[in-house]
Amino acid sequence: MPKQPRVPNLQQTLQQLQSLQQAMAVAQEELKDELVEASAGGGMVTAAVSGALELKSLTIDPAAVDPQDVELLADTVLAAVNEALRKAQQLAASKLGGAGQGLDLGDLGGLGLPGL
Repeated sequence: MPKQPRVPNLQQTLQQLQSLQQAMAVAQEELKDELVEASAGGGMVTAAVSGALELKSLTIDPAAVDPQDVELLADTVLAAVNEALRKAQQLAASKLGGAGQGLDLGDLGGLGLPGL
């Protein structure tokens, strides 16, 4: 006889989901105040991005500005901003990624549903 799937305690699962939602809201609020920085071009361009993936500042050393090579400056700015965004995404993942650990979904996790 096939094994019956274990059905989780719905009340307990709802409480866990509510706690998870509250924890994620707190973590997202904290991320707004966190900044990560990245630089490119040997430190000539520095970008600061919040944990909420918002560009907060961009600093360009005047020595990086060459009217004959604006394309190089643009590439350097892109590199700094993209690296800062990558770091901010890693920060967010580290704060929010483990939020669902310990959630008891019983055998529902094997149903192939997104996020389960």
